[in-house]
Amino acid sequence: MRGRRDGQGRMFFTINVEQRIAANHPLRQIKLRVDRILISMSEVFDRAYSKTGRPSVPPERLLKAMLLQAIYSIRSEEQLVQRIDTDLLFRWFLGMDPAEEVFDPTAFTHNRERLREHAIVSTFFDAVLNEALQAELCSDHFSVDGTLLESYASTKSFQPKMTAQAMTAQASDSPEDNTPGDPPAAPPTGSNSFKSRNPEVDFHGQKRSNETHASRTDPEAKLYRKGNGQPSILAHMGHVLSENRHGLILRVQVTQASGTAEREATLSMLEQYEKQTGHRPKTIGADKGYDSGEFLQTLESRQIEPHIAIRDVKRDHEARPPHQQAAHEARVRMQARRDETGYQLSQRCRKKVEECFSWLKTIAGLDKLKHVGQWKIQQQLELAGAAFNLVRLRKLAPLT
Repeated sequence: MRGRRDGQGRMFFTINVEQRIAANHPLRQIKLRVDRILISMSEVFDRAYSKTGRPSVPPERLLKAMLLQAIYSIRSEEQLVQRIDTDLLFRWFLGMDPAEEVFDPTAFTHNRERLREHAIVSTFFDAVLNEALQAELCSDHFSVDGTLLESYASTKSFQPKMTAQAMTAQASDSPEDNTPGDPPAAPPTGSNSFKSRNPEVDFHGQKRSNETHASRTDPEAKLYRKGNGQPSILAHMGHVLSENRHGLILRVQVTQASGTAEREATLSMLEQYEKQTGHRPKTIGADKGYDSGEFLQTLESRQIEPHIAIRDVKRDHEARPPHQQAAHEARVRMQARRDETGYQLSQRCRKKVEECFSWLKTIAGLDKLKHVGQWKIQQQLELAGAAFNLVRLRKLAPLT
């Protein structure tokens, strides 16, 4: 018998949202763990918000919504809110009933500074990492690497820096500085034909460098290329410190793109990890971008055995200046380790950090940044790193 659609819509519905979600849905394990972590962060939230005034969007809901954005590859916060408004699964994860009004996308913008001031995102990332540490999932052997995060700004914004004299001249030419008796400034010349909002620009033959140019819309971004044969892009640099057993992310950091940023960020992330856990790794593996005698010396002084892929070292110790001899000896010692089994294992496991970058860029949407400002990018990277660890913990340490 052919079924017929009932044209009379119901006025009231009785829905058990819990029964609508599959018992083996991947978000169930993630929700249990995240809810437990957010309950432990209640005191942090209390310090961040006033006890009087109009109630805001719960910070727990904002954090969980940003996790959904990373896990489900949602391009923007506006699309995220639209998805929450129509998706019963998202409402269940956020603890919203089906009839509840969804919050405005600007809630993320209004609260982003508060999250930074009270280090809420960093605290959440550390709490997720503690879950892995308590389950004894992390190895004592680490890997580190860096990648370019393409800036939200266009390369067309990379313009010559203005000198102090030019800025003064431009300010004096502005209409606001004209006296009442002065004639108004003349409008720019040009035809009345169509002018493109995004005109084509040809930089061929122009010499552009970070010393003479800067982005007008993202001043912290730098023009940089990761290797020979690769194009230069306006970017920031993201760094990940991971462990070698399961490839879990231990620390993340965002810096300006430079030739020394990877080594400097590694030392900073190691200090943060040791401060949080009280432990330091036994070994740390990296690619040739970390080939520096001073960097190897620093790791050895911290009782960390470096497993760095280095270029061939010439044993011309006597021919080097005295201030370079210690660094040269460190590279010679590193070259001798390349035949050891531990080095070979570290270099093999080091590829797991590339899996982290692949997930962060492809799934979490960090291949093209959505924010301007390193502290905002740091928040996005920490949330994405926490989401990556939560997805891994779902299988490595399931909750009952």
